[in-house]
Amino acid sequence: GRKDTNNITIVNFNNEQMRITWAARVLFPGENVSFSYTFNRGQLKVWKPCPTYLLHQGFNSGCQFKTEGSTLTISIMNSNGSKELFYKRLKSDFYVKPSRPENVTFLWKDDTVTVSCNKPKRGVICLRLELQYKSKFDKEWQSKISTCCSVGEQGFDPRKCYAFRVRLKRLAPQCNVVNYNSDWEAETFWMNGTSLDSCDEIKPQKNTIIFLSCILAVLLMIFLLLILLCKWQRLQKSVMPVIPDPKYVFADLFNDHSGNFEEWIDKIEHPRVQNKVEYEESECTIEEKSQQEDKNSDKVESKDIFSFSGAAENDHSKTSQNACLMPAFSATVSLAGFPILMNDDMYVML
Repeated sequence: GRKDTNNITIVNFNNEQMRITWAARVLFPGENVSFSYTFNRGQLKVWKPCPTYLLHQGFNSGCQFKTEGSTLTISIMNSNGSKELFYKRLKSDFYVKPSRPENVTFLWKDDTVTVSCNKPKRGVICLRLELQYKSKFDKEWQSKISTCCSVGEQGFDPRKCYAFRVRLKRLAPQCNVVNYNSDWEAETFWMNGTSLDSCDEIKPQKNTIIFLSCILAVLLMIFLLLILLCKWQRLQKSVMPVIPDPKYVFADLFNDHSGNFEEWIDKIEHPRVQNKVEYEESECTIEEKSQQEDKNSDKVESKDIFSFSGAAENDHSKTSQNACLMPAFSATVSLAGFPILMNDDMYVML
């Protein structure tokens, strides 16, 4: 019945090897069946037992044997061979599964790729060569089918890396009951006519270039930011000068007096008043001394070699008065018995 047919798979590998499998648990549950076959066309059939069984969970689930003709008859019996459970006669040529393409060659010229392979010995008219390719930017394979055994395609970008694979297809229903294709030939990778082990070979180079470019861009941005920062600081200083913090200029006001201005100003004014009083006292003392020295000088005038006019006396009195205004650290110079207060910025004319 149809159920039995749907659960039996028949494959003729390149007209060289037959493999027939069945769903043992569905068709023959719990029973280990036996398989036999024959390629004879006449009434006299010579049945051959299965030379190689295929097992599934300990039960016979298939048989593999050599292809010996185009007409095949198969029979499946129960375990003791007393009852036939399945019988079928078929054309083995309608179940051909071609082998992989042999000696595949690639020819890349400009933007065109041509793929060729050796012609099979049998059934070339029923075969087609399928080429599939994709770049690393493509999500799905693109396909091109041609007669056996050469296929070409245009529009390839020499800057891209492509993966290629080929297989042979058996035409159905013209030649096959089932649409069988060969297994894919191993993938090959090409870029501008050069064979590569993998398209991943060019990734590290691109990643390195991208990485170095990013580093250079970051360094350039940092350099520009530093330049802008220096320019901004200069502009800020010229346009908006820094206002000193009174906390540091008047450190004693905030540290010693906790910001109490009256207390701080009193502390500053008190030493000034005291210095002023001491300065006035020293001035009076100097004037008194200068008057006594004037009297003594009048007595000694007759004995001295030099004589001074009234103008000289006036100059001496002015000098003595100015000397009273000198700071305490000024030096006292005695000239002809007259003391004179001097500092670094003063000189005396005689």
